[in-house]
Amino acid sequence: MAVDRNSIMIVDDHPLFRQGIRRLIEESGKFNVVAEATTGYEAIRLADIHQPHIILTDIQLPGVTGLKIARILKKQHPTSHIVIVSMHIDDERLFDAVRVGASAFLSKDIEAQELIDSLTRISNGEQLINATVLSRPQLARKVLNEFRNLSGDRKKPAEPPTTNQMPLSVREVEVLDCVAQGFSNKEIAEALFITEQTVKNHMTSVLRKLEVSDRVQAVLYAVKHGWIQIGSGNTYVA
Repeated sequence: MAVDRNSIMIVDDHPLFRQGIRRLIEESGKFNVVAEATTGYEAIRLADIHQPHIILTDIQLPGVTGLKIARILKKQHPTSHIVIVSMHIDDERLFDAVRVGASAFLSKDIEAQELIDSLTRISNGEQLINATVLSRPQLARKVLNEFRNLSGDRKKPAEPPTTNQMPLSVREVEVLDCVAQGFSNKEIAEALFITEQTVKNHMTSVLRKLEVSDRVQAVLYAVKHGWIQIGSGNTYVA
């Protein structure tokens, strides 16, 4: 069965908020709300029935928390995009959201158009949570440590490699370094005096060369190998 990229399920136990979000989403004309759930268990059942492309879930649910439900849903429906919403966003919750495989962590007071724009980008495969993590250096380092532990790498960081040892070009490292500082494509383009399309082309090349699937993995790979430093604004390549 083909995936309906416009299908969304809303999981929230507050009727007014749930109905308001549904109306906002459907009035945009871009998405179709296929199901609403008030509890985690109901969300699991309805996700099996409707196979939503995006699951928008509150972090606070009666009984099982939104994060635990997100972990279950992501395991059972790996192609679905999980979007966590909360009144408060802090590093601990963000870290947990990364661990469960969420595509985004959004504030409940988000502007209507920003929400629709975010859902559109997520529907197109973007991991918005990556930029959120990279904008918080301490959290990014914590994610890096988690990455090292999961990969079994507890060795000391390698010495900074020379340009000849590095699979990336100097310009690609510069772009990746900007990503590590939390720059958007537009900001990277302005900083390096190139076009946004050129930035995208460089990132596509970086992901291919490093054999990773997204920007966070690319940054973590580069930090692990000593090519860039999170939050430093400096690379090891002259």
